[in-house]
Amino acid sequence: MKIEEFNENLINFISNSTCSFTCVKYIKEILIKEKYTELYETDNWQNLPNKFFVIRNDASIIAVELPNKKNDIFSIITSHSDTPSLLLKPNGNYIKENYLKYNIMPYGGLLNYGWLDHPLSISGRIITSKNNKLKTNIIDFKKPMLIVPSVAIHQKTDSNTNLDLNMHIDLQPIISLSKKKDTWNKIIKSKVKDKIIDYDLFAYNPAVPHIIGENNELLIAPRIDNLTSVYASLYSFLNSKSPNIKVFCAFNNEEIGSLTEEGADSNFLLDILKKIASKLEIDITSSLSKSFIISSDNTHAIHPNHAEYADDTGVAHLNEGFTIIKEINSTTNAVSSSIIKKICDDNNIKYQDATAKNDITGGSTLSSISLRHVSVLSIDVGIGQLSMHSSIETCSIKDVYELSKMMIAFYNANIERKNDTFLIN
Repeated sequence: MKIEEFNENLINFISNSTCSFTCVKYIKEILIKEKYTELYETDNWQNLPNKFFVIRNDASIIAVELPNKKNDIFSIITSHSDTPSLLLKPNGNYIKENYLKYNIMPYGGLLNYGWLDHPLSISGRIITSKNNKLKTNIIDFKKPMLIVPSVAIHQKTDSNTNLDLNMHIDLQPIISLSKKKDTWNKIIKSKVKDKIIDYDLFAYNPAVPHIIGENNELLIAPRIDNLTSVYASLYSFLNSKSPNIKVFCAFNNEEIGSLTEEGADSNFLLDILKKIASKLEIDITSSLSKSFIISSDNTHAIHPNHAEYADDTGVAHLNEGFTIIKEINSTTNAVSSSIIKKICDDNNIKYQDATAKNDITGGSTLSSISLRHVSVLSIDVGIGQLSMHSSIETCSIKDVYELSKMMIAFYNANIERKNDTFLIN
């Protein structure tokens, strides 16, 4: 695929993946078009197809492709489907000062002021009831519906010097000029036919992604963290032919710690690998000792106006390739990074090492969380970006392309491990 088509598909992916639920729904549609079969954890998996996927709790997905020849090595790439946003509280609609407002709670570590004065839409899932059955409905309004207004400089004269926003006061959005609380009920009822029991709904920025720059190198879009990683890994999964058991994972809830039914800190990945090993009659312990996980999540690029926040040496520059992230809480080590660097050098793929300043802490990584359940040689990678956790972010779109090239080369590679020696073909 040419980079122009890659970029166009990335923009479509971001526009359609407005929360973890719509993201996984969109991935499912893509996989079905590519002839993947949906399996369910509740089933016994009597006949294992060569290409299949499993969804847990509507918001995490694992896809698998088996090789033509029997193989007991797993090549795994993980990313996360969720993004920082405003989570709507149950029955949170209320009237105040002639405004119909909605009470929200922060989902993830928001860059608060990056959510002010942007038109916001709503997506997620609604649970309905009919004939004593509960049904999940994945919905997306795909149009501006809410706004969080800032306070004018005339009323708050220190606005440009004091950015201390109160989450419970300053980030409550308005829906309408209305004195009727049931206006909200009419809004969400327009998306489903049956009785609404509860919902997981998020306010998100519906802005159309833009590519700018003299050489069309900059992507300005919502949800760059971490949809760029999800798209790059999915694209690579679908456009590679691995000699190993190829695995794609997109987990929910990374932004709130991953300790959920379907998060990276659950048994989801281990359960699926165990089921595969059982059906293929391979030893899971031996398999994991020879396998490899790439965890893909973004890091911070050096800021054009604040270079003091970057490390002295491990600086991530935009447009200089994807990043190999090595921090004290990452899983990257000299062995795993050397394997990926060798693959990149052999395939003319641009990469850079990224480290953080010692006085600026980063978050935990997907692979460090997954390793609590699945002990596998792993590495943390991603792309550098600006304005992380704002409702609009910026990155180099060419770095996303380099990331996908590396992932394709990784899936295609045969990495043989014999004690302390690795052979890469």
